This record gives sequence, C-alpha cells and structure tokens, in this order.
Amino acid sequence: MPSRKQLANAIRALSMDAVQKAKSGHPGAPMGMADIAEVLWRDYLVHNPQDPSWANRDRFVLSNGHGSMLLYSLLHLSGYDLGIEDLKQFRQLHSRTPGHPEYGYAPGVETTTGPLGQGITNAVGMAIAEKALAAQFNKPGHAVVDHYTYTFLGDGCLMEGVSHEACSLAGTLGLGKLIAFWDDNGISIDGHVEGWFTDNTPARFEAYGWHVIAGVDGHDSAAIAAAIEQARAVSDKPTLICCKTIIGYGSPNKSGSHDCHGAPLGDAEIAAAREYLGWEHAPFVIPQDIYQQWDGKAKGAAAQQSWNEKFAAYAQAYPELAAEFNRRMAGDLPADWAEKSAAYIQHLQDNPQSIATRKASQNSLNAFGPLLPELLGGSADLAGSNLTIWSGSKGVTAEDASGNYLYYGVREFGMSAIMNGIALHGGFIPYGATFLMFMEYARNAVRMAALMKQRVIFVYTHDSIGLGEDGPTHQPVEQLASLRVTPNLMNWRPCDAVESAVAWQAAIERTEGPSTLIFTRQNLVQQPRTAQQLADIRKGGYVLLDSASTPELILIATGSEVELAVQAYHQLTAAGRKVRVVSVPSTDVFEAQSADYRESVLPAAVTKRVAVEAGIKDTWYKYVGLSGKIIGMDSFGESAPAEQLFEHFGITTAAVVAAANELLA
Repeated sequence: MPSRKQLANAIRALSMDAVQKAKSGHPGAPMGMADIAEVLWRDYLVHNPQDPSWANRDRFVLSNGHGSMLLYSLLHLSGYDLGIEDLKQFRQLHSRTPGHPEYGYAPGVETTTGPLGQGITNAVGMAIAEKALAAQFNKPGHAVVDHYTYTFLGDGCLMEGVSHEACSLAGTLGLGKLIAFWDDNGISIDGHVEGWFTDNTPARFEAYGWHVIAGVDGHDSAAIAAAIEQARAVSDKPTLICCKTIIGYGSPNKSGSHDCHGAPLGDAEIAAAREYLGWEHAPFVIPQDIYQQWDGKAKGAAAQQSWNEKFAAYAQAYPELAAEFNRRMAGDLPADWAEKSAAYIQHLQDNPQSIATRKASQNSLNAFGPLLPELLGGSADLAGSNLTIWSGSKGVTAEDASGNYLYYGVREFGMSAIMNGIALHGGFIPYGATFLMFMEYARNAVRMAALMKQRVIFVYTHDSIGLGEDGPTHQPVEQLASLRVTPNLMNWRPCDAVESAVAWQAAIERTEGPSTLIFTRQNLVQQPRTAQQLADIRKGGYVLLDSASTPELILIATGSEVELAVQAYHQLTAAGRKVRVVSVPSTDVFEAQSADYRESVLPAAVTKRVAVEAGIKDTWYKYVGLSGKIIGMDSFGESAPAEQLFEHFGITTAAVVAAANELLA
C-alpha cells in the first residue's frame, strides 16, 4: 500500500508537471502544502465527488489561489469529473483548469480565488451561512446542517487587510466550524518575508478570539492529523493551524526559495525532484494503487446517503421546515413572491409619497422581508444611515445565530467578500450596505461577485453630492460610472419609492449575478405613471413623460435628477416644445432589452438629447452622442448643504432648460 508521503507526492508530481507543460504557474505552494492536503482530504473532508453540490458537504477554499494545481490535483485524484487531460490543459484557453481557481469551471471549486485574502473572507461567509442555517433549521436529534469550512491561506493572504476584517469578525461570531491552515513557509514573490512581514500571527489570531495551534510541522502527517483533531474539538471558536512548511518541498535545488513560487521548475529540476521524492513515473502518470487510495467516491456516496437518511427522518418530523430548506438551498423564491411583491409595488404607485429612496428601500424591506426568510442583511456600521434594518431584523451573534442581520462593523471590503461566501454557500440572499463612496474600499469584492455571477445585493446610499455637508471625501462622483462598466453587474439608481421597490424586486429575483441598489439621502417626489409605465420600469429605461408621438428633444435622467428633468419638461412644453422624459433607473437592464424596445424609448432619429445625473458625465455620451448635452460632474464635490451644491455645480432645472434651448435653437 502506498505511504502517505507517496500519496502526497502524487500532488507534487501533477503540480510540477502541469506547470511545466503550461510554461507558467506556481508549483511552490502545491508542493509545500501537499502533506497537509493529503491528511485533510483523505481523512477529514466530508464530500462526495459524484455530487459536488451536496448541501451538507464540507467546504474547502484555497485562499492562496495561485497554488491552483493543488486544488486541481486533489479534485482529480479524489474522483471528481476532472480528468488527466484537463490537468494537461492547465492555464490554456477554455480549459477547466485556469490559472487561478474559477467558480463554475470545474466541479468542486467552491469559489474563485486569486486576489489574496478574499478566499479566507469567502470562507468566513460560508461558515457564517452554515452556523446561521443550523440555528434556523436544526432541531433536537436532527442536525441536518452540520459541516465544516476549511481553508488554506498563505502569507500573502495574511498581509492583505481584508483578512484582518474577516478574521476579526469570525472570532467575534464564534465560528467554531471554520478551520484555517496557514502555510507558514516564509516566502512571497519578492523573497523571504522577514523584510516586510514579521507579525506575530498566532498572537494576532488569539487577539481575534481564535483557537490557535502553533508550530505544526506541515510535512508530518501525524502532527497534522493531531492538529485537526484538536481544532475540531473546539466548537466555540474558529481555529488557525500554523503549519511550518518548505515551499517547493521535493525540489532539491529550489525548495525553500522564491525561485519556485511562481515559475516552472524546469525539466532538469523536475527530474531531480522525481529522484529526490522517489517518484519514478512519467509526467501525468499516477499508478493505479495510488488512485485507489485517493478515490473518495465510495466514501463520499456513503456519507451523503447517511445524511439523506437523516434528512428523510427530519422531513417526516418537520415536513414544512424540510421543504423550506430544500427551497432555499435551491435558490427558489416562495410561491407567493411574485404576486405579493407586485401588489406592494402597485400599492406604492397608488399612494404617492415624497421620501428619500434610502427610506423607500427600508420600506421595501419591511414589505419584502416577511416574505423572504432567506434575506440575510447587514451594514458596515451605517445601519441608521443606510436604513438596512427592518421591523423583523434580528442580529446574528456568537450565542444565537438564528437571526437575519449581521452587524459587520466598519469593514466594507470584508462585508462584501463575506456576502460572496454566504451566497456561494447557499440558503441565503445576502444584502449589505454602506455609502456609495465607500464602495471603493470593497471594489474588488464587488468585481468578484460579478465574475462569479453570485446573487448578492450591494446597497449603496448617499449617492451623490446630495450627501451635502460631509464633503467630497464622502460624495461619490465617479463610482456610478465604475459600477456600470463592470460586466455581469446590474445597477439600479431609482428616482422614487416605486422605482426603489422595483429595484429591490429585480435584485431579489436575479439569480445570475449581483446587483447594486443606489439610493439618495434627500427626499424625492414620486412620479405619476400609467400601468404600462409601471411595468416598463423592469426594463431599466422607459418613457416617463411625452408631449408628442415624435419628440424633438429627449431628456434622460436617473435617480434624484429625474425630478429636474420633469420640471424642465413642464417649462419646455409650456413654451411649445415637443419633449420626452426618459427615466433610466438601470442602464444595464435597459441595454439588455431588444433593439426595438430601445428604439421605441430613444428613437435614433431624435438626436437632440440632454442627459442629467449628479455624477461623472462620461458614461452618458453613448446616449446623447457627441452633439448632445450632459448636465453632471466634472470635478469632485464640496462641503455645503445639498441645495447649494446642486446650484454651485449647475445641476439644476434651469441648467437643463438652458441646455435644451441651446440644442433647439
């Protein structure tokens, strides 16, 4: 029977061979962490290679995603649908084994990692989801939600600030089923880390409230197993296992050096490594007895079957809860969602109110929240400003995780990446809020949500210079443009309470990507609409006012500036002009409509157009052309009351009228 070292060497061989064939990649981490991975995956990780989406599987996250061949090797050896030919296509176009793990490319990849620190943060989100689901669904004698989240992370992940945000919160929430393995090899791309990373990492994590197991030999299988046993015995704290490893273990001339971190070893060194490891097999050849020892299909199927039997007993005892669990894990909305959400929107339209859209957002949560137990909200220490707490909100705590609201603290980046992990885990639709300006702290997590097409709702309030006195540090100018050019991201900036509710409805129903909901601090007048106009909000852009079937001028606006366009419309039509007002709460959704619909709203023949939005002008040229006019921002804001700022920067009804008259002259 192959020894543990031989089983780990299969990972090393596949990793160095794939990197060499690709002529690029990172062999050091897979070779250094192979022994840890062998113990975890063969002895502890509960998973079924034949059903990678099994609800109660353990989650495994490779936070140091540059070591992707470690994960691909594990998936291949364990029996997932990832063949040796897939490994041979490592880093090639359209392969299932891209340079960094990509969610959705290969079965068993739980999240996209690469931007360091976000993997551990996703893992925190997964562990939160597990703990909250267990608190909501488990009953005495029926632990149907009961699994671990394991993550590997390196020095780079620990240097990234987002790891501080996430791990601090993980300790506060007592995530006892989160176990992280620190690959303490002392190497990053630039070399030995002593010159830039001398933190006392065990003390840091102890300060977070973690259980820390220090000084584990990452090449000693017995020591690794003992550490995992110790970690699993502590149920009220997450655990960090500090594994001292040698990067590139097995490479006689490059191990322990940054030379093997991010480059192929080279044919000569691979030959030397094979000799050093006693690995006598050709590239990409794994002996059958090693495959047999690695194969996790039978063990995984048995584990899932055992859980299925437990769940059947649970369903018999608690049929409604079991059905609800299945619905939520499938990502389906309640049967009465469509009817009740539409009725609420119609009620709003029938009962006009002039309120800030952030308040309209909270009202929508009060209407939709009781319908959706899967909503898991939060705010980055701005709940009273973002208005994300609704009447049924209950905080998630270490002692009681059955709630539906997370107090994230001042952790915008951590919050956003944690939400990604919650969405990836399943069972929840996460939403979290901050000021639109502070989206910048979280930008990469928003991008990762879009890259993975996750159902995450980012709520951004205080959406313009309308923020007022807090000044340019808090006033977003270029953020709307940045969000709108992000692929797969659906952005909404509604003009009133009705559009706000529609935006929430659309974001909740969207299953193939994240959404941003962008709301005002200042009150906005509700606009009158016909039944057709109400329906057309869901198309992202629609005709709000029209003085003639063939207008000579189109005013285009979003959010708080729709009100300015409407006021300008009345002045212009009173002067005999044929004017149309188009509200575009979501440019992304509007651009996804048919060409015929877009032409019906913005006919190409009408070239005289004015766009107005209290943000950077650039993205509006595609709607007005070079000959049109844009009323917007060319600079950062200032500190002053909002009404003075709009006047100062020329974002006024008078400015819209003047631009229109200039075009019509």
